[in-house]
Amino acid sequence: MTKIFALFPGQGSQKVGMGKELYESYDVARELFAQADKALGFELSKACFEGPADRLTLTEITQPAILTVSTICFRIAQEHAAAAGHEIVAAAGHSLGEYSAFVAAGAISFEDAVRLVNKRGKYMQEAVPVGTGKMVAVLGKEVAEIEAALEPAGKEVAQIANINAPGQIVVAGSVAGVDQFVARLGAAKVIELPVSAPFHCSLMRPAEEKLRGDLAKVSIKKPAFPVFQNFTASAADTVEAIRENLALQVCGRVRWVECVENAVTAKAPDAVWEYGAGNVLTGLVKRINGSIARVNIDSPAAVAQLTGKAA
Repeated sequence: MTKIFALFPGQGSQKVGMGKELYESYDVARELFAQADKALGFELSKACFEGPADRLTLTEITQPAILTVSTICFRIAQEHAAAAGHEIVAAAGHSLGEYSAFVAAGAISFEDAVRLVNKRGKYMQEAVPVGTGKMVAVLGKEVAEIEAALEPAGKEVAQIANINAPGQIVVAGSVAGVDQFVARLGAAKVIELPVSAPFHCSLMRPAEEKLRGDLAKVSIKKPAFPVFQNFTASAADTVEAIRENLALQVCGRVRWVECVENAVTAKAPDAVWEYGAGNVLTGLVKRINGSIARVNIDSPAAVAQLTGKAA
């Protein structure tokens, strides 16, 4: 048996054409896109297949699009993986990918998750007026160095949003707050991210409060396998803890390095499989723990090669 650590990507992995080849090749892809279109009340499938890019990159569309394609990839892969003796022992998703992980684990229904992340995207965009927030990736610095430069932020906001890999940390906040942080940091490679809002910082509080109301109404079940959540970097023991962590995640850090390290320590997987468009997460895992085999499942060709690449 091959033990799999399942990974689900977040915002930024979208691209026009995503899911189209899967839609043309698999019944389950057509079924899930139809379910998503019905649940949302608009043609998510058309946005994925045809774009245009500026529509697909709207946060409220991007989030359900990525979740839908990840769920399709997961369900197709599972049909092949079970027969080949592969077992998922843990999962994690990056930001919105956490919802994909809970769908995969049977904790949240696909339709509920699609509607939730669509609302989550709307709330996050509405929380901060366009142009007033900012996110930057800082390369080559450790958490302590970043935190030292954040401390005198004053009235402006600048906070760690993502700890993605050793030497890759994202800071979010107000434009002035982030600019002041960069100036205090001094010599460092800093890349401004092309995002529409400053995610995973306290400026997202209005979105967190709105999402809490929606999460309270959604049925959540015990997951079939542990899902290591961004806010705690651990797998929750109760449904209510899962619900609370999903709410806190909106403003909280994405503790990706710890999620990976804790899952690897607890479950000793043989491989990580990333379900959905792109290979961002397997790339981060390579930097966190290069000894684990990595597989990306994003196309019919990738599914066909599962058995040979699993371990």
